[in-house]
Amino acid sequence: MTTLPIYDRGGNQVGSYEIDPAALAPRINKQLLHDVTVMYQASRRQGTKKTKSRGEVAGSTKKMYRQKGTGNARAGSRRSGVRRGGGHIHALQPRDYSYRLPRKAVQAATRMAIRSKIDNGSVVCVDQLTFSEPHTGDMAAVLRALKLAGQSTLVATAGYDVNVYKSARNIDKVTVSPVAELNALAVLQPRRMLVTKDALDAICQKARD
Repeated sequence: MTTLPIYDRGGNQVGSYEIDPAALAPRINKQLLHDVTVMYQASRRQGTKKTKSRGEVAGSTKKMYRQKGTGNARAGSRRSGVRRGGGHIHALQPRDYSYRLPRKAVQAATRMAIRSKIDNGSVVCVDQLTFSEPHTGDMAAVLRALKLAGQSTLVATAGYDVNVYKSARNIDKVTVSPVAELNALAVLQPRRMLVTKDALDAICQKARD
């Protein structure tokens, strides 16, 4: 069992949270984490690169000069890939780089990523994180009190909270995600992870389901 201290928004410890990392993931499979991370990165690729083949570039189809007797190498098309202004011999075409791994493997990788953060002491738990209205200054004050200012941080909430999202979206290196949308890449990329007590409850419940 691992005991995580629970802080209030002012950075004062107000309790503790008992969590069993083995209940989230019995072990950490680095190869699976790598495979799932690459899958998410591949899905982000635009795949819009495009070059013209010899059939797409502008130019006459007339034979440039007669076949024999000129002393030049024979040539039939001005649009050939070996000539300046011609098409690419192996033209690049738009493509979709995305692919999917099995759903259970992706879910297991997410739990492994969260466990790795807990094992590394990179998880900070706050008792609650709510705002009556969006206010970036209030969110920045919370991060300073919890000694997270200037560090890349993932803020995990139990559900989607528009005020938390709008309060954090303009802070550099800070992202916000509800528990239902967490994935291995989102958890592993930032150095620290700030979770609410309700979010930890939701994470543990998802692991039991």
